[in-house]
Amino acid sequence: MQGPFNRSGKSKPMGEINVVPFIDVMLVLLVVFMITAPMLTQGVQVELPQVTSQPIETQEDNDPIVISVDSEGGYFITLGEDSNAVSLDEMAVRVTTILERRPGTPVMVRGDRNVAYGQIVVLMSTLQGAGVANVGLLSEPPQDG
Repeated sequence: MQGPFNRSGKSKPMGEINVVPFIDVMLVLLVVFMITAPMLTQGVQVELPQVTSQPIETQEDNDPIVISVDSEGGYFITLGEDSNAVSLDEMAVRVTTILERRPGTPVMVRGDRNVAYGQIVVLMSTLQGAGVANVGLLSEPPQDG
């Protein structure tokens, strides 16, 4: 029976690829990308311009739902003249209920300028989970002076 050596004592070339070094390289690349990926998603600090935007047209018989976030991070839901302080979960339930009764009701978000951007993103994500397809952002026109 012949082993890996032929009669002259030299080894035969192997037809198999050694996979272990490839796995080591892939693991090193994985670690490198895991470390560098968060650094690539950093934002750039910009100063946004103040512009006058066009008002959103609404139907006369369909008052919008206005979700407000005050400077302390409290949520308020306003429908017509009725305004109530609510938690984030309660707000999602109320919006879902209103949209089931009156589909097509516009939903607007009004946030204080001192509220963290992340809190507005969480609010909009919660609204999306409650079935709101489009959310309008309310702003004030720049003051001349």
